[in-house]
Amino acid sequence: MLGLVAKKVGMTQVSDDAGNFVPVTVLRFDPNVVVAQRTKEKDGYEAVVIGVNDKRKQLVTKPYGGQFPQDISPKRVLRELRDFEKEVAIGDSLGAELFEGCHYVDVTGISKGKGFQGVVKRYGFAGGRHSHGSKFHREPGSTGQSTYPHRTFKNVKLPGRMGRERVTVLSLQVVKLDTENQLIMIRGSVPGINKGLVFVRVAVKK
Repeated sequence: MLGLVAKKVGMTQVSDDAGNFVPVTVLRFDPNVVVAQRTKEKDGYEAVVIGVNDKRKQLVTKPYGGQFPQDISPKRVLRELRDFEKEVAIGDSLGAELFEGCHYVDVTGISKGKGFQGVVKRYGFAGGRHSHGSKFHREPGSTGQSTYPHRTFKNVKLPGRMGRERVTVLSLQVVKLDTENQLIMIRGSVPGINKGLVFVRVAVKK
């Protein structure tokens, strides 16, 4: 699996070969540094650990800092990638060039948090009539039984916290790759807040 951690920069539009404007989300790759490697002999599996964004020295504890080699500054975000399809060494810095020739990617991020929401917004319930006197506009309706068993069954759709969940969007089209500025422009919905971090990998279904 080939993938890197990127930062969501914003949105723009680019023109395609036919002259049509295509809306895109711009992701920037800060240096993804290889900080460790897992081997079958020592760990029982093969993987590569990459780190992004230097962590302030005052915030680094000895146990956390001990996993980094001396010549690599502690990173704030770590990601372990199994079966990495490229030969790398500890200390290597990876960037947008990893996706050269790739036309589709999968993006994983934490979705926007929307707080405590009702069933209309959370699940798309239609609600009741909006006319005067209906007394049933945006309520969930019946949630249990009037006779035995006197309880609400599990997995009933009710109001609750919405958003801020790990979301993976598959097979997003790569419109443009700018290796000079370490940018990738993707068409489609990218999860997460603006300026947030996402994980981009080569699409598994394309």
